[in-house]
Amino acid sequence: MTEQVQVSTSTAPLDEAIRQLEARFGSAIRRDDREGYTGVIVEPSRLVEVATYVRDTLGFSYLTSATAVDYLGKSDTDHLEMVYHVCNLAGGPPLTLKAQTPREQAALPSLVSVWPGANFQEREAWDLMGIRFEGHPNLKRILMWEGFHGHPLRKDWKEAYYEQEHKPFDSRWPEGHVRRAEELNPFGKNVRYPAGFSLDGYEEQAERAIYDKVPLGVQVSDLATDQVVVSMGPQHPSTHGVFRMVVTLDGETIVGLEPVMGYLHRNHEKIGERNTFLHNMPFTDRLDYFCSMSNNLGYAVAVEKLLALGKRWDPPTYRAEAIRVLMVELTRILNHLVAIGFLLNDLGAYFTPLMYSIIERELILDFFEAVSGSRMMCNYMRFGGVAYDLPERLQSTAALINDRVRDFDTMQYLRALIHDRLPRAVEQTNDLLTTNEIITNRCIGVGVLTREDAIAYSAAGPVLRASGVPYDVRRAEPYSIYPDLEFDVAVRYHGDVYDRYLIRLDEMVQSLRILKQVLPILEETKGQPFFSGKAGQYNPRVPAGEAYGRVENPKGELGYYLVSDGGQNPWRYHVRSPSFINLTALSQMCKGHKVADVVAILGSIDIVLGEVDR
Repeated sequence: MTEQVQVSTSTAPLDEAIRQLEARFGSAIRRDDREGYTGVIVEPSRLVEVATYVRDTLGFSYLTSATAVDYLGKSDTDHLEMVYHVCNLAGGPPLTLKAQTPREQAALPSLVSVWPGANFQEREAWDLMGIRFEGHPNLKRILMWEGFHGHPLRKDWKEAYYEQEHKPFDSRWPEGHVRRAEELNPFGKNVRYPAGFSLDGYEEQAERAIYDKVPLGVQVSDLATDQVVVSMGPQHPSTHGVFRMVVTLDGETIVGLEPVMGYLHRNHEKIGERNTFLHNMPFTDRLDYFCSMSNNLGYAVAVEKLLALGKRWDPPTYRAEAIRVLMVELTRILNHLVAIGFLLNDLGAYFTPLMYSIIERELILDFFEAVSGSRMMCNYMRFGGVAYDLPERLQSTAALINDRVRDFDTMQYLRALIHDRLPRAVEQTNDLLTTNEIITNRCIGVGVLTREDAIAYSAAGPVLRASGVPYDVRRAEPYSIYPDLEFDVAVRYHGDVYDRYLIRLDEMVQSLRILKQVLPILEETKGQPFFSGKAGQYNPRVPAGEAYGRVENPKGELGYYLVSDGGQNPWRYHVRSPSFINLTALSQMCKGHKVADVVAILGSIDIVLGEVDR
């Protein structure tokens, strides 16, 4: 099911919203007049009141991102700042709200009561930046372990074997006397532990927080029963990686569930702030490793928004944008095929359905490899275009046209893929699964997320649209050449596992519709530039300011919030990952169901732990 969604992307509604805020709250609101910055700075004592007014009166009901920034040494106040991006579901760019707090006693009111989707994001800001959110219902670490000392994204935090603040490190240059950082920084010399800390008798705070709240010996219909706490994961085939769910059961019924993550945390954002802007492109591949091309594009869009603040910046060429859309829509199809395959696996099917979806994915990866040199970690997008043009010919291990042919003309390969193989795969998937009795019995009415809850919990992508919200960044705040393309926003209305399966079928149909329009553009623009800058100049000087670049990734809105101080390295680099935020609603979706249903519900969200933990 699809809907035609027409929205206005004018910034005029933002200006009007800010004027209304100024009229309503006076001196508690002031425009952010720093060069290259947007939005309003809110007095912390009025933050909840302002947020409620923004949601209920101004119509910005959807919190998309909450980001903490450390401005150490960048101002007289030496403050920490929370940046909230909130959207109107009718479309348009987000309104930016900000609140500042002294770093030594960093505290702000929690906005979970206004936008429950702020829950995990505020916990992340506490964990990595040390901002305490007063009134938060469950404020504890979410990515680091409970005994970890300090907040690693603060600018004055130094890790073990710290070498330098920014790359490229001096020691890595030929004249830099190459050495191992460990030689100058022995382990433990620059790491502090809490006073008196010892692993002897250590009890994890998270375990106490989870298990102490479990009421045992509850009376149910005059029958004394004990609630049982079951830990699913972190090493469990149904958790899609190193992820844990602490499930509280009353008999066989789930009465509580808490996601526990962080087992794969690499401090991606700290690395991103040490890297140059260009260095980060291959690191984005490692977030959702099924969607490398889409991750690249989201980051490129964010940096290009920063570059647009300067006077000398040429946007990507039309051919470059067409190639980008080709890559990300193929990525959407391969992601959804595999997501459906994994969902079937979670429902108890043998590996055969998953293998069927992987066969079609391999055809797309053959093309990616021919273009970028890599099947999964493509590192293909650049600021101003793409790294390479499409090759004339490619090799494929899975024959498309003739069983004896392995070498193809690239455009011939794409036409066969987009007009024949992929539509047939989507159609066969629909024929084999949609009315299957096992799938309908296991999925219909299971894991329901209402429209109101989907918005409140900041759900994104298929999870949001399966709950009756036709919100898609490609239409809400169009980018690349999407305004020139005809497609509809897929939407379903029951919000259960079944509709989250169907929405992915619908989206693949729309992606194929887009790709069929892109092929003629590629033919027409053949030979035109695929990069707007000078050859090899991929690492431009980025003007000072902030930017929030967002794209509609297969799993939902992927956003990058960047702050530049005018140097070659981001001052702040934050990833709004859809897998992470979509898990906020997991507990709500699972209550009242059975353990076997939890596996199906988690599978229907479609998470990747590299993106959850970062």
